[in-house]
Amino acid sequence: MPRQIFQLKMSLAGVRPPVWRRVLVPAGYTLDRLHRVVQHAMGWRDCHLHSFEIDGLQYGEPDPDGELALHDELDVRLDAVLGKGSRFSYTYDFGDWWEHGLVVEDALTADPEERYPVCLDGERACPPEGIGGPSGYQALLVALADPADFADPAHAALRDWAGSTFDPSRFDAGRTGTLLRRFC
Repeated sequence: MPRQIFQLKMSLAGVRPPVWRRVLVPAGYTLDRLHRVVQHAMGWRDCHLHSFEIDGLQYGEPDPDGELALHDELDVRLDAVLGKGSRFSYTYDFGDWWEHGLVVEDALTADPEERYPVCLDGERACPPEGIGGPSGYQALLVALADPADFADPAHAALRDWAGSTFDPSRFDAGRTGTLLRRFC
């Protein structure tokens, strides 16, 4: 039987202009593999905790102290909990609280000549780690939009935090696809 592929769109909640990706992933992936796909597709560095919420249930890495009631993401295949049209969320970094809305846009038959996962499209760079969540990212965008405002120490600190090569408009689907195939 041919493998099933899910076309997923992931969008970073609470940021404007939108930061999003469209990827193809095997429906047989477990949630822990989807976690790696989200990390590499979005541009995160996997430095923080994460969780998925699907139909009111939380999934992630089990908490050894039992403080977080999470179902083990290693035990859950996408095709067991999702189908075409399913909507769910992924939260990364419980301090900055980066919430991602995900939707299964389509369920397709795998192309036997293709290596999955694949990044089809997307827009804008992922915010820098530790920038302070959506509000911190918005402040960074304001600081970057007014380079003449070097006198403002808060803006200068944000620009320094992001680094001189950070370009919020940059996204390269081909490079992201290469990362996905290499690490997921």
